[in-house]
Amino acid sequence: MLGDNLKYLREIKKISQQQAAENLGLPRTTLGDYERNHTEPNIEMLCKIARYFNVRLDDLLQLQLDQLKTYDPAERDLKILAVTLDHQQRQNIELVDVKAEAGYLHAFQDPQYIRQLPRMYIPRLPQGNLRAFEISGDSMLPVESGSIIVGQYVEKIIEIKNDLLYIVIHKLDGIVFKRLRVLKEKKEIQLISDNPTYESYTIPFNQIGEVWQFKAHLSFGDLKSTVDRLMDERLNDVQKKVNHIYKKIVKG
Repeated sequence: MLGDNLKYLREIKKISQQQAAENLGLPRTTLGDYERNHTEPNIEMLCKIARYFNVRLDDLLQLQLDQLKTYDPAERDLKILAVTLDHQQRQNIELVDVKAEAGYLHAFQDPQYIRQLPRMYIPRLPQGNLRAFEISGDSMLPVESGSIIVGQYVEKIIEIKNDLLYIVIHKLDGIVFKRLRVLKEKKEIQLISDNPTYESYTIPFNQIGEVWQFKAHLSFGDLKSTVDRLMDERLNDVQKKVNHIYKKIVKG
């Protein structure tokens, strides 16, 4: 069943055996042996394959995926979440700062790694799977670079609500804070910045590691100064566009 599922997932992903093998860090012949059921991958490679094709490990091993006409990665759990508990058996809010971003991308499913992250407590937040992330960049102004975003874990992509704020753990771009829209037919999500100078873009479902819905944020700068600066930038941008249109009209 594993071999058939690997071949099926690769075909619907529309990639060659060579390309899939390179992405998984395998010789092409080894992947071919997996697909022909001549050999079996170890548990570490099985987890890597499941993440790569964005399927649950149980589904990969126990279901005949090509027989499931309704199989939809958007409706499957992203993964089993690694969490830690405090002395009162409440889930901690682990903090992933900028320095920890690279490590988190490779180890966010490792309970041992999660236990090593610093923890924080914020009263009045809903109980549940919460995690905090330090963001960088100015694409979501007036939320400044260096702010800490607290998010609640989203189990399935289909649970994402369009145009709300989320933290996305993107397997290629890292930790991204954006507004999201689910493009279910394309099996993609669209990421939209609040700062209009940044264009929106899309990523496929299979490149998503985790999704966390915005619940709160901590900022350390002067919010009024940030808003004033953002307004100045937008006015300057409008002025440039008006000047450009005016020059075209005069020349015409």
